[in-house]
Amino acid sequence: MKIAVVALVLGALAGGANARDQADVTPPRSTGAQEASVVAVVVDQRTEQPTVVLEGKRDHRQFAMAIGLAEATGIAVPLQGITPPRPLTHDLFLTMFGRLSVSLTRVVIDDFRDNTYYATVHLTVNGRNMTLDSRPSDAIALAIRAKVPVLVDDRVFEQGRAPVAPGKAKPAI
Repeated sequence: MKIAVVALVLGALAGGANARDQADVTPPRSTGAQEASVVAVVVDQRTEQPTVVLEGKRDHRQFAMAIGLAEATGIAVPLQGITPPRPLTHDLFLTMFGRLSVSLTRVVIDDFRDNTYYATVHLTVNGRNMTLDSRPSDAIALAIRAKVPVLVDDRVFEQGRAPVAPGKAKPAI
């Protein structure tokens, strides 16, 4: 299974690189946030840093975000469809949310400044909307489990780090 995941990850990254290498490709105008897919969780072989790669569903731009090993596991486990024998931290939070009648509606990676990404978790509590500041890796891990959208502000795509090159990545778990 890991070999298939590696092939899928490397294929996705290579495909994205080819699209970016074409001449006359102009980034789309910023229109706010767009839904993004979590393409992969890999380890950048140059830096040995776990990295999550996201791709916009509207315009297929990608960016890579360095994260910690625990955070990489928190994202990669549900991404690969693995159910651990005991709940991980994000599973526990979603269980608590359910028992407290709190719904996760979406997460938004809304800023990149001073080399740091920022995210907001959007919840519905007793019919009222609530937002919480979050690390993007935690927001992504929750969103994947809850099957809610991950949105990324266009400014983040414009300012974010380019994805890891296919030959420079290996699976995170």
